[in-house]
Amino acid sequence: MFFGRIDVMERIVVLDYGSQYTMLLARRIREFGILCTVEHPSSVVLDKDVKGIVLSGGPQSVYESGSLDIPKEVLTAGLPILGICYGMHLMVKNFGGTVSRGKKAEYGLTPVSLEDSKLLTDVPRTITAWMSHGDEVTTLPPCYRTIARSGNGVVAGMTDGRNYALQFHPEVHHTQCGTKILENFVLKVCDVSRNWKISDFAYEQVEKIREIVGNKKVIAGLSGGVDSTVAAVLTARAIGANLTGIFVNHGLMRKDEECEVPEVMKTLGINLRVVDASDTFFRKLHGVTDPERKRKIIGETFIEVFEGEASDIDADFLLQGTIYSDVIESAASSRTSDKIKSHHNVGGLPENMKLKLLEPLRELFKDEVRALGKTLGISSKFIDRQPFPGPGLGVRILGEVDAEKARILKEVDDIFLKTLEEYGEKGKIWQAFAVLLPVKSVGVKGDRRAYGYVVALRAVHSAEGMTASWYEIPHAVLREISSRITSRVPEVGRVTYDITDKPPATIEWE
Repeated sequence: MFFGRIDVMERIVVLDYGSQYTMLLARRIREFGILCTVEHPSSVVLDKDVKGIVLSGGPQSVYESGSLDIPKEVLTAGLPILGICYGMHLMVKNFGGTVSRGKKAEYGLTPVSLEDSKLLTDVPRTITAWMSHGDEVTTLPPCYRTIARSGNGVVAGMTDGRNYALQFHPEVHHTQCGTKILENFVLKVCDVSRNWKISDFAYEQVEKIREIVGNKKVIAGLSGGVDSTVAAVLTARAIGANLTGIFVNHGLMRKDEECEVPEVMKTLGINLRVVDASDTFFRKLHGVTDPERKRKIIGETFIEVFEGEASDIDADFLLQGTIYSDVIESAASSRTSDKIKSHHNVGGLPENMKLKLLEPLRELFKDEVRALGKTLGISSKFIDRQPFPGPGLGVRILGEVDAEKARILKEVDDIFLKTLEEYGEKGKIWQAFAVLLPVKSVGVKGDRRAYGYVVALRAVHSAEGMTASWYEIPHAVLREISSRITSRVPEVGRVTYDITDKPPATIEWE
């Protein structure tokens, strides 16, 4: 339960220039117990509570026509600035240095040597850092000195004693001591007080929901997942009985979840309606193979169902458990970010939707949502569930989707997860699932030629879903999983294991 908040608290502002990691910066800073907000450069407001500014990375080049710049308010505010990647290039351009196309682009893990500075206090003199740039600093601005240099000789950090800039990304967990570097900036350079906690976010969102919704009614798309559950409980704290949960069985959930989830959701005390629309979803997905089109169809069909239920109870708002990894991959976080894939609850929504969207978790990452859920007193059986995509198995069946393929994949996925749990591996994994590939492979079963589907298994480590590394399931466990799948699911003839990190891959296959 949460009670009250600190009315005025110091904060850090992150200016979003379109980096895939912008909200990751905010998340890292909030982990220190410091309020951090993300704002677009064209609309930033620097109140007295702002103690420092971070300029994010981005896909543009500072020498391109029309590229985003640093607002005058920031340049004249006298506040400490930390520029990262594109943000560093903006500082160089504005303070009198030069940036040009690099002779050699740097992507991924790169060795970096460091020099003494307040920003790098208690950080080793050599680290491995995450780079993602094609431009580089060729001339430092007057009064600036180099504090970091990559193994390729590229300037990787600079300071004038008050402002700092880095070519690498300290917010990405691959960067050694990246968290310490950010902590040094907000605590040692900006001298910000640690007085923010997730319960403050809960309080603020409850007040905001009450203000937006008033006495109107809200329907919530509930899947039984962490995000939609936390969003619903948070909103119920704000508007009570004016919230109605809608559970839609689209035929693409995990095995038996269409029966299990409604029963579990009712324990939360939220009004719940159950709608079986599986035939409709399969009919609309018939013949569709393009993953973006599938996501659009699933998103649009969800909305059709929701709008029908909303009309019946006279609701004006649709509550969704959209979180920031959904937003950023759908390029809905910024005017300059690059789209990776549409999410059914972001990029998959129809433009002419009648319901107004309510997305109170939009600025949080998965681990922050879990922390918020615990603050709200939600049981761990909800909070600790593995992530599951909104389009469900629709984006785990590559190619055309139908009921038979969904049945096969449900069986495979169920065997995979239960075997991991049996061998004590499931609790060590952030997310694990199976994918049905649109190919078949020859094999031998019972001394006869077989020709069955190929499935891929995926298991990853992650904290917030923005980056992930594949999990090394013990070979003996993998062998047992493969044996059980091919023995118990006759339609499957071959099992593969995905050993690709994110990046370069995404966690899901579509």
